[in-house]
Amino acid sequence: MAERQIMISGAPTTPPIFGNPGSANLEKFEEKRRPSASSRRPLNDVPSRPFLPSMRASSRNSSSWQYGDRFIPNRSAMDMDVANYLLTESRKEKENGVASPSKEAYRKLLAENVLKGRTRILAFRNKPPAPERPFFQESDDSSHQARPAKQRRHIPQSAERTLDAPDIVDDYYLNLLDWGSGNVLSIALGNTVYLWDASSGSTSELVTVDDDAGPVTSVSWAPDGRHIAVGLNSSDIQLWDSTSNRLMRTMRGVHGSRVGSLAWNNNILTTGGMDGTIVNNDVRVRSHVVQTYRGHQHEVCGLKWSGSGQQLASGGNDNLLHIWDISMASSNPSPGQNQWLHRLDQHVAAVKALAWCPFQSNLLASGGGGSDRCIKFWNTHTGACLNSVDTESQVCALLWNKNERELLSSHGFTHNQLTLWKYPSMTKIAELTGHTSRVLFMAQSPDGCTVASAAGDETLRFWNVFGTPEAPKSASKSTTGPFSSSRHMTQIR
Repeated sequence: MAERQIMISGAPTTPPIFGNPGSANLEKFEEKRRPSASSRRPLNDVPSRPFLPSMRASSRNSSSWQYGDRFIPNRSAMDMDVANYLLTESRKEKENGVASPSKEAYRKLLAENVLKGRTRILAFRNKPPAPERPFFQESDDSSHQARPAKQRRHIPQSAERTLDAPDIVDDYYLNLLDWGSGNVLSIALGNTVYLWDASSGSTSELVTVDDDAGPVTSVSWAPDGRHIAVGLNSSDIQLWDSTSNRLMRTMRGVHGSRVGSLAWNNNILTTGGMDGTIVNNDVRVRSHVVQTYRGHQHEVCGLKWSGSGQQLASGGNDNLLHIWDISMASSNPSPGQNQWLHRLDQHVAAVKALAWCPFQSNLLASGGGGSDRCIKFWNTHTGACLNSVDTESQVCALLWNKNERELLSSHGFTHNQLTLWKYPSMTKIAELTGHTSRVLFMAQSPDGCTVASAAGDETLRFWNVFGTPEAPKSASKSTTGPFSSSRHMTQIR
């Protein structure tokens, strides 16, 4: 219930910088240093800051820490008998004078057997122990050959690219970022929706709404990658053709207040409002309202259709998660009739982050807000909670890796990081830092490799976190299109 940082009415106000409590002087300095929004061009590259190594002892070079930066002998690595022999040999020769041929032969034989070619007296480090057996020792069975272990994927710890995103509304309940199948990313900044072509790196303005209608509260691409839905603070929903920048239609009266969440299921646009209702709209017909789902008492901030299009997950500011089945929907439900398949109340904060598993159709991941901080996994056929993991920070968004059994989460205070988890063990694989405010929005490229994240720090960052999928053997080298290797999103221009 306490996820919103800014209540918006009309033009958005400047979002606060989330830092350590009591850092008022630092926040004032950041505000003075940050250029005004009017002087900044949206989606321009932000120059990266030079890397400054930490001065803490824990971050020093491991070899310097282990062996020291001075030549200090290591007594445990020295042979004291050999050292004594080498030190006293020359003194004894001087005292005894010229040695006889037999004594000289004896001395050489003794040196060969005792010294074994060693001439150093001091030792400065221990030699590494010899391995007990070769790392790749062949099996006794000559017909069996050991398979090399799969090479671990390299995960870059810094963003591949950072773009400026001035005037982005710092509101947990909104959904202001989406990446369409046409490889174009849409982002709402204040009253304007911008389109960024990932193939060319070009930016265009789709629409700027009036102050009475704005700000923009949600954006969502249709499956065709051409049409895009825009939800507004005024409760209107606009449908745009991105190729011609033409407004196709405006749907009014669907909700009583702002539309913060959108989800497509073929030609059905599902909208969630601050009034707590969820509406299915068939965008092909004049009377577009097809079904209305009533189950939330507060704002609907998360909506996701399953891959099959048979189930809809909705999360709200009432801390509830609902699973709706399309077979149970009715155009004219009876008064008081409940249409949900499952009503799940185990989260103790707003539920915005939702993600259907790509390799298990009935598996849903959900994330709770600042008072909950948990990622939960659900069997949507039975409604059972399969696992719950405390992330120790607000969960803002969730994305599954389409190529590996991994889940990516974005978080708010205190680290404002992205965390990559191994599923189902939920062990942390990597933590990606760079944002200085909560990472409210995430979107995934069509090929599933690159993730875009937008935060209250007014930056849009791209992370090559999910790697590169293995090309199918039957694929032709001449393959063209928005997802071909020549335009692969791991090489963002």
